Amino acid sequence: MKSYAMYRLPHGREIVRITQSTGLPEELQSYSELNGRSGFVFAPFCISQSCPVLLIKPDSTETMPAPECMDTNAPCVPQHTDDTQGRNVYAADFAAFHEALTRGEFDKLVLARSTQVEHAPSMQPEEMFMRACRLYPRMFVALVSTPQGGTWLMATPEILLSGDAPIYSTMALAGTMRLDDSQLSFDTPGHDSDTDSIVWDDKNTLEQEYVAAYMRERIAHFAYNISSKGPYTARAGRLVHLRTDFTFTLTDMHLLGDIIDSLHPTPAVCGIPKDEARRFIMTHESAGRGYYSGFSGPINPDGATRLFVSLRCMSIGERTCRLYAGGGLLRESDEQHEWEETECKMDTMRCVINNG
Repeated sequence: MKSYAMYRLPHGREIVRITQSTGLPEELQSYSELNGRSGFVFAPFCISQSCPVLLIKPDSTETMPAPECMDTNAPCVPQHTDDTQGRNVYAADFAAFHEALTRGEFDKLVLARSTQVEHAPSMQPEEMFMRACRLYPRMFVALVSTPQGGTWLMATPEILLSGDAPIYSTMALAGTMRLDDSQLSFDTPGHDSDTDSIVWDDKNTLEQEYVAAYMRERIAHFAYNISSKGPYTARAGRLVHLRTDFTFTLTDMHLLGDIIDSLHPTPAVCGIPKDEARRFIMTHESAGRGYYSGFSGPINPDGATRLFVSLRCMSIGERTCRLYAGGGLLRESDEQHEWEETECKMDTMRCVINNG
């Protein structure tokens, strides 16, 4: 089995395919080991022996035209199945997470879940990737396949670290709202101005403030000339998020692994404070995350780096896919509302599977 990655950048017009034809991707046991490295990175939420950081060596690199976008107003009808057991597990996890928030141990915690769905045996991963490219012009779409990590597809809106040395950017992405059918006309590529009319509630606004403050503080240890834009409303499929962009100059491009280690996992996928939240999640979250809520993309300290948080993703098997989604919890969070948010996020991949 050859290791490969295919990706299309947000609003991009070409697909890049990186293939490692000999040997296995290099396994790294820390994010800082990415210092000075280049290749395609596929990293987990939390490093373990079974989920190392994988670095795919580009033995060959091809580019091809990206498929034309679908009519973004066309209905997507994802097929939901009853998951009583999964619903009960989520409710128990929410109670444990919410209790820790209520006790004041955390400002924010992210609770994730997964569910398994069937797909047509004839539908191959590359076909799913092409459909995701057509469905989601605004997102980073990537298909990663390795013997160690399996095959994963994502269509994610969140940048972890992106730029051309020495100028980089990242974002604070927190707060989620589903668009109703009357708002779907907003999804004209490159045009977000109509979303200015969307009003955000206090819970989502506060969540965004927490994440933005955290990201600014982390960046300051490695960069200067820091500027920000936002928060503003950004579209991601049928969802919108609150987003703040940060642009900065890194002091040392060969320490990309160190800044990645400082930023990841962001509060958008973990919590505040980070280290304590990550330990709590690994102890109390019922669904193992694997490579969900990690990060992926090309890294090059002397050129272009495009790393994105692995959200709206699924692992692909021969007949089934495992879909992953999570949501940020505050003391003000409501369990039913948070469950529905994860369902909306899973619809991103359900539309790829069900309407292929």
